[in-house]
Amino acid sequence: MRLLAVLIGLLACGPGFTAEPFARASIEGAEGIVPGQQVRVVVDVFAPEFFTSPPQFPLFDVPDALVTLSTDRAQNLVQTIDGTQYAGIRKTYAVVPEKAGSFQLPVVEIELGYSSNGNSTKAIVKIALPSFDVGVSSSQAATPFAARGLTMTESFDRDPARLKVGDALVRTVVIFAEDTQAMLIPPVAFGTTAGVARYEKPAVLADGVEQQGIGRSVETGSTRSETVVYTASDTGRFPLPAISYPWFDVDEHVMSAATLPATDVVVAPAAVAERIQPELQRDQAPASRVWRGWLLVILLCAIDLAVAAFAWWRLSAIRTWATRVRQRRRDSPRRRLSRIRTIIRVGDELAVYRGLQDWSGTLGHRTVSEWVEAQACPRLSAQVAILERRLFRSRDMQLDRAALASAITLPMADGRPPKRALPDLNPTAEDPLLRPL
Repeated sequence: MRLLAVLIGLLACGPGFTAEPFARASIEGAEGIVPGQQVRVVVDVFAPEFFTSPPQFPLFDVPDALVTLSTDRAQNLVQTIDGTQYAGIRKTYAVVPEKAGSFQLPVVEIELGYSSNGNSTKAIVKIALPSFDVGVSSSQAATPFAARGLTMTESFDRDPARLKVGDALVRTVVIFAEDTQAMLIPPVAFGTTAGVARYEKPAVLADGVEQQGIGRSVETGSTRSETVVYTASDTGRFPLPAISYPWFDVDEHVMSAATLPATDVVVAPAAVAERIQPELQRDQAPASRVWRGWLLVILLCAIDLAVAAFAWWRLSAIRTWATRVRQRRRDSPRRRLSRIRTIIRVGDELAVYRGLQDWSGTLGHRTVSEWVEAQACPRLSAQVAILERRLFRSRDMQLDRAALASAITLPMADGRPPKRALPDLNPTAEDPLLRPL
């Protein structure tokens, strides 16, 4: 009887011990894919009970394709399998093929942590991503840009037909498209206009933008905003050419074009302020007396101008001196040390790393690594290594901000770090990267 009870207990507890994390992947809309179209590869990762650390989705390379992780927020899932409840996290890869053909996606390894019988357990889940085929539509251009729901709008900061010589006209064109990424949206060809100077500002890219669609629906996509400044130095009528923006509609599988009409820029002469000519009153005084009066007026005006110029020069010199003093005080080593320590305590990790780059550059080092090596401080080396690991690899280690801030000191006159009263005890144990995993 005792043996039978033990067997029944083991069978009852068996599913809890055998439950393991797993993953599955699929492709949204795998039919009719064309070059330049964004392919969404959905990956779901499941773990029994709950996650103790989120899955780390790695990037991978695919020949003739651009691969990125979607900027959409990860989706939480819950599923029950054979009486065991699994927590899941869904993340999407965006793969953009550049040409036709068959694309084989690799096997990816996803690191995660989950709870197993009350204990935090590390695991690696391997998942073979599905492959897909890309065809070519007969109506698609040689250099495709494929998307859904593309629209193009423009706006002016003033009426183009009411300009004057010397005015600046700012034109902004915004391209909105769904199922693509902002960095893939091609630039706009504005054309040229004789008699009008043009200056193009850098384009502004944004993903996850919501826009009012047909009816009252709200669509989410990406935008590319381009701003052009026009100036005219002469009067006349200057036509800005119409804009045609080609793109491939993945819904209709046809080439399409978004257009903006031509716009006339009308420039009028600049307004001239009316002047009142002074009238000199003639008196009956002798000519010599009149000339002496004018000479006195001119002499007094010259003295006033000289005094004003000297005062202005002195004021400018004083302001320049005060500005230099404030700048030297602000850029003093102690002020810069205080600023970098403040950034380490309250800034995000990317701001901390940029602050370390600026600090090392002011000390004459080309990189942060070169500066850290010159300091010969194990505690500083350890914390900078943890910071770089969290930024560029994984977030499995904790940054000690207080230790990092205290490890940064002012350089001595000869450029060497200050000597410590006692050497660091057991530096190998202090460096988290040197501890056995």
